[in-house]
Amino acid sequence: MPVVRRYRGFLTGSVWFRFRVQLGQFRPHSVPRHLFPAVGWSPGLNQLPPLVMQMAHFVGTDRIHYWQHGRIGRYVVEAPIVLGHESAGIVVECGSKSGFTVGDRVALEPGIACNTCQHCRAGRYNLCSAMRFAATPPYDGTLATYYRLPAECCYKLPAHVSLQHGALVEPLSVAVHSCRLAGDMQQKSVVVFGAGPVGLLCAAVARAFGASTVVIVDINSDRLSVAQKYGATHTYKMSADSPEHNAARILEESELDAGAHIVLDATGAEPCMNCGISALAQGGTFVQVGLGKPNPSLPVGQICDKEAIFRGSFRYGPGDYQTAIGLLSSGRVVLEGLVTHEFPFTQAEEAFKNVGNRQGIKTVIYGPGADENAAKATTA
Repeated sequence: MPVVRRYRGFLTGSVWFRFRVQLGQFRPHSVPRHLFPAVGWSPGLNQLPPLVMQMAHFVGTDRIHYWQHGRIGRYVVEAPIVLGHESAGIVVECGSKSGFTVGDRVALEPGIACNTCQHCRAGRYNLCSAMRFAATPPYDGTLATYYRLPAECCYKLPAHVSLQHGALVEPLSVAVHSCRLAGDMQQKSVVVFGAGPVGLLCAAVARAFGASTVVIVDINSDRLSVAQKYGATHTYKMSADSPEHNAARILEESELDAGAHIVLDATGAEPCMNCGISALAQGGTFVQVGLGKPNPSLPVGQICDKEAIFRGSFRYGPGDYQTAIGLLSSGRVVLEGLVTHEFPFTQAEEAFKNVGNRQGIKTVIYGPGADENAAKATTA
């Protein structure tokens, strides 16, 4: 049986993708598709005809750890894998029952759940233990000439959203999921740690969800300088002082005398987590978005004394991609300026080093023969 997202309420069947990769094209685009082995999900018998797409990709900060260290937390690379998971593309071939037509521009959700376990049945497929997620060992990522996915993992882009921005729907969905976990944000104060792509997008989504005060905290002045563009009402450059001292300064400068209603940590850094808990109001909610050391030391006493809600956030779930695309379509979230570095495929290693050194915000690599202008263009 094809993978079915039960919350969608219908069967869309299997699809295939063809990638004229923006983050690396490993084979000539002119070679016929049937000569290439495809990576990704392998449909079984009685599956619907596939989709074929031209793709755009970004370098994800998390996948840098695979390139640098061969692991992210419990996920360890034991054999060569293809990287890439932030992707969008143009349909150039599809089956009549796929729900897509040639020329559709889509963002893709790079994880395939089993759809039968208790978590999938409960609508929390991101917790599926059998999840096959792109570029997570042992599964190949989307940096390939061809890639296969179920159709329900594809989302049509609005006419005014470019392929380049469509590939950013993935990290935007991470931000949407994290903000949803935080609960009602209307007229609430939110502190976001980390002014990288996910942190900035968390701030943008928080404002779109009605937060009245959004503070972004980072150690990088350049990143903080663009924070207001993505919804921040205040910024704070974290010092080498204690987390408690930094928390007091954040609250003072942001005029949050009673603390922040919500804290989102997109860094995974222990000092930021401790600072965020110190800055949290009584009864507030703390959402851990970024991953760092597997066992950080946290002020559990403060969490208990404040009767704080501490939640972990993992990828995204039902409706998050649709919400992310809706925010882009309505203009409530803008992505202009998020891409700060672009590289040809011949400089791919430099691009990975660039991301590893936290240069700029978001990095894209264009593969041989890729049309950079087309990736940035819209159809509106």
